[in-house]
Order: sequence, then C-alpha cells, then structure tokens
Amino acid sequence: MDRAYTTMTATRRKAVQALDSTREMTDLIRQSCLVAKDAAFNLRDFLENSSNMAFIAVKDCEKELDRAERKVDEQITTAITQVSEAEARELLACLKFIIDLERIGDLTWSVTQRLQRMTGRLLKEDRHDLIAMAEILEKMLDNIYQGFVKRDVNSANWVLKTDTQIDHVCHSVFRRHLESKEISFDYSTNLLLMAQAFERAGDHAKNLGEELFHLVEGHSMRHEPKRPKTSRQMQ
Repeated sequence: MDRAYTTMTATRRKAVQALDSTREMTDLIRQSCLVAKDAAFNLRDFLENSSNMAFIAVKDCEKELDRAERKVDEQITTAITQVSEAEARELLACLKFIIDLERIGDLTWSVTQRLQRMTGRLLKEDRHDLIAMAEILEKMLDNIYQGFVKRDVNSANWVLKTDTQIDHVCHSVFRRHLESKEISFDYSTNLLLMAQAFERAGDHAKNLGEELFHLVEGHSMRHEPKRPKTSRQMQ
C-alpha cells in the first residue's frame, strides 16, 4: 500500500511539474508577443519623432526576445518529454512562435539602427511608407497576441490577409526608388534595405498566423490539399 501510494504521489508530482512547465512556456510566449508588438510601436514612434527613448525601447525589446528564445531553447527538450501529446503540441507551437518573434525583434532593431545612422532626413513619402509598414506590423502582432490568448482563428486569418498590405507598401517604395534618378544611391540603398526588413518582419508575422491557425484547428494550412480544377476552369 505504501509503495503504491508513493508511486501515485510521484506520478502526480510529475504531472503537476509538466503542467507548470507548459504554463510557464505559454506565459512566456504571451509576453514575447507583447514585446514584439512594443518593438513595432516604438519603431513607429522613432520614425515619427526621432525619440531617443523609442530607440532604447526597440533595443531593449530585441534583447528581451533574445533572452526568451534562449530560455525556450534550453527548456523545451526536457519539458516536452514530460507532458501529454496535447501539451507537447502546445510546447512545439511555443518553440515555433519564439523563433519568428525573435526574428521580428532583430528586424525592427536593424531598421532602427539604420535610421539612427542615416545622416540626412527621410523624404516625406519614404517616412509615410515606413510608418505605414510599422503600423501594419504592430496591428498584426496585436492580433497574434489576442489570437494566442483567446485561441481565436479569426485573428490568425486577419493576419494572413493583412500581410499583403506590407508587401504592397514595400513594392511601392522599391518602385519609386528604382525609377528615380534624383535620389542618391546611398539614400536609396538604405531605404530599400529598411523596406525589405519590414517585408520580412511581415512574413514572420504571417508565419505566426499560420502557426496560430495550426494551434487552434489542429492542422496546418501549409499542407492543405489543393482544390481540383473545375471543368469550366479546365476549358
């Protein structure tokens, strides 16, 4: 009886520890979503106001996301061996989330640093477009956070549809600078690299939307079978 009780107690203790590790990991991802959103917000503030506080805030967000990724990387292997299949899926989702969130932190910080190093002021159209991309990214990350907290697939779908908005603005910047003969080469190069960084950040946010969909629905959008062509389409 004592041995059975001891075994049962140890099993329960492991179950509680596994639940705690899953909860800790999901809490960390929630916080990291907010940190990435703050990075986009402060980058927009830096674009609008050249605020030194905003510059420092983006840098701090990038460091915090780096720390979160290291923590997940260090703990995920042990945690995933101690949980149920459902909890293992949640932990794998957390791993995928933090990889994309950390990359968004890197990209927003790279744009902020490039802005800081530029000697001249941004042209009005360029400032407007970069602010627009930062605002779209911030809204995408807010929807990722809300969707992760509420397990809401509508938030995931909104993010997936919104990614094209960043692409359109980025293409507009590229078109304007590649066609212009009056803007200096160095200035255009910096602008194109910043626009490209925003586009890549949007792609990572889109990845988060797909992973959120997978987490909620239990299957990946990337592996959905293609619909067969109708007889009208084949004619």
